[in-house]
Amino acid sequence: LVIFFGSKALCAISLTLLFIISIFLFHLKISIPVTILLVVLFSFLGFFLPNFWLSWKTSRRKDAIMRGFPDSLDLLAVCVEAGMGLDAGIKRVGEEMRFSNRAISEEFRILNLEMRAGKERKDAMRSMADRIDLEDISSWVTLLIQTDKLGTSIAQALRVQSDSLRIKRTQRLEELAAKVPVKLLFPTIFFIFPSIFVVILGPAVI
Repeated sequence: LVIFFGSKALCAISLTLLFIISIFLFHLKISIPVTILLVVLFSFLGFFLPNFWLSWKTSRRKDAIMRGFPDSLDLLAVCVEAGMGLDAGIKRVGEEMRFSNRAISEEFRILNLEMRAGKERKDAMRSMADRIDLEDISSWVTLLIQTDKLGTSIAQALRVQSDSLRIKRTQRLEELAAKVPVKLLFPTIFFIFPSIFVVILGPAVI
């Protein structure tokens, strides 16, 4: 937290100083009110720049977790079906996912460390759901807590959850694919069509 707020202050000061130095370096003729306004704008931009970076990193981490979470549930189900306990299975999944998905491996490692430190499994899982802040992870944690409380099969619950997550992932990809033609409309109209018109009508105009 100290580094984050320090970077906010550093970015605000650096952008402001860079703007002021560029005014003297390139001899820019800007009136004093406009200069003050631009200094304030650059200060605000620098202050909120780490927020944008953090939001980008958070979204990338969530995407990485969502991509690899169904595979980790399958692996956890295999461990449980092979006779391992849930705590041992979580530790094994964290080790196995270290190279394929580092974000999930870190989360499972923290979950295992909290349980080894004496924290109850349900509390450690709720902490994991709060850290990741994804609806699918929260529903998985709730499912495991209910399964543990009612005494039903954990492996079967994990299989059902992983299948459900795969269906959701497929639906998200189909939704993104359906949005592609709409997103291509803008560059097609403003960049491709004018070039075609120049090539076709240019010789005729000449």
